Amino acid sequence: MTTTSTGPDAPFALARYRDADAVRVGVVAGDRIRPVPSEVLGADGLNGFLAAGEWTGVRALAEDEGAADWRALAEVTLTAPVEPRQVLQTGANYRQHVIELVAAGLTQNTDRTPDEARAFAAKLMDDRAANGEPYFFIGLPACVVGDDEELVLPAYSDVHDWELELAVVIGRPAFRVSPDDALAHVAGYTIVNDITTRDLVFRKDMKEIGTDWYRAKNAPGFLPTGPFLVPAAFVDPADLSVTLELNGDVMQDASTSDLLFDVPALISGASQTMPLLPGDILLTGSPAGNGQHWKRFLRDGDVMTGTIAHLGTQTVRCVGAS
Repeated sequence: MTTTSTGPDAPFALARYRDADAVRVGVVAGDRIRPVPSEVLGADGLNGFLAAGEWTGVRALAEDEGAADWRALAEVTLTAPVEPRQVLQTGANYRQHVIELVAAGLTQNTDRTPDEARAFAAKLMDDRAANGEPYFFIGLPACVVGDDEELVLPAYSDVHDWELELAVVIGRPAFRVSPDDALAHVAGYTIVNDITTRDLVFRKDMKEIGTDWYRAKNAPGFLPTGPFLVPAAFVDPADLSVTLELNGDVMQDASTSDLLFDVPALISGASQTMPLLPGDILLTGSPAGNGQHWKRFLRDGDVMTGTIAHLGTQTVRCVGAS
C-alpha cells in the first residue's frame, strides 16, 4: 500500500478512498481530502456526476477551508479515481519514440546511416500524422487499480514493462464527434501506467494473427490509475511533462507536445466506432524510455513513480508472484 501525502498542483481534484468497507468519492485540495456528499455527487454516482459536468458544488467544498470533515491525505487509502466501463488504449503515438523504433529497424536492414534512417522515419511519421489515423485497442476495466494495490508480476514471464501515459476521462458521452468538439466531452485527466508483458505481444504459434493485446496487457492490476482525477479546466493536454522513475532513476521523460495525434484527434477517432461513456478512460500512448528500450524489465521490489504535470504523482510497488 502507498501513502499519498499531497495532491496535484491544481485548485482541487477528485479522488476515491477507502472508508471502512466502502469506497467514497472525495475532493482533494493541497494535502487534504473531504468527502463529496451524495447530494453534490448526484444519484448516479461518480459517472453520473462526470456526465453532468457541473463542478460548482465540488468547488465550493474545496474552497471551504474551515470545514470539520477535512482529513490529511496521508491518513486515507486512495484507490483508482475512476470507474470506467470502457478502456481504450493508443499505440505508437509519440513521434520521437516511433522515429527511434523505425530508425533502429532501418539501420539494421538497409545501407542508411543512423541519421539518414531517422530522417526517413521522421518523414514517415509526419506523413502518418497528416494522412493516417490513430491506432486503438481495448483493455479490461477490471485491470484498473489504484496506488493501494501492489503490482504482482506474473511468473509466466520475466519481461513485464512500464508505459506511463496521460489518460483522458470522458464526461458527456461522445459518439462520432469532431476534433473541434472533442474537448467538450472531457471531464478531466489522470495518470495510467499501461503495464505490458513484451513476450506475449506477438503470437508465436501463428505470427500472421499479429498482436495479442489481451494476454500482453490484461493481467490483474496491469492498469495502475490515478491517484487523482483533475478537472479538465485545470489542464492543457497539449503540453504536459511526462516522467517515470524506476527506483529513483529517470527512465521516461517527454512532453505530450510530441504526440502524433493530439487529444482532440484521439477522442474524435475513438468515438467514430463506439460511443465513449462517462467515466471511460482513453490512454494517449507512451513516450520513449520503456523497459524494452533500456533492456531492463520489472522485478520484485521495484518502485515506479510516474509524474505528469498538474496531475500529481503515482507510485507503483512491484512484487514477484508467490
